[in-house]
Amino acid sequence: MIFKRRNKNNNQGFTLIEVLVALTIIAISLGAIMSASGNQAHQISYLKQKTLAHWVAVNEMTQLQLDAEWPSVGEKKGSASMAGIEWFWLRSTKKTEDDDARQVEFHVFSDKNRKQNLTSLIGYVNKEN
Repeated sequence: MIFKRRNKNNNQGFTLIEVLVALTIIAISLGAIMSASGNQAHQISYLKQKTLAHWVAVNEMTQLQLDAEWPSVGEKKGSASMAGIEWFWLRSTKKTEDDDARQVEFHVFSDKNRKQNLTSLIGYVNKEN
């Protein structure tokens, strides 16, 4: 076997260009990860708002069904508090083919001006005989 003797001046490190390319790849990857993390945090917050708004709509519909009051046709505005947040709702009541039933639609908003609709819920209320 013949062994080749290495030159002592032969360095085995990375060149400056290789290091810069590696750092560029790492920087791009970290930027993408940070962007994805921020987007995911925003989506979680939005889904939490939508879930709470839906619960507000369900609670208002349930309360309407439990009340002995027959809902009048038209629109009504109101608000409810849940999870330390005030939610604003708009209730639209319509006649149905059955005189003893009404269609009720709730829209729940996060702002008092009722511009950012987070959820809608449609249900029916029957007249008690």
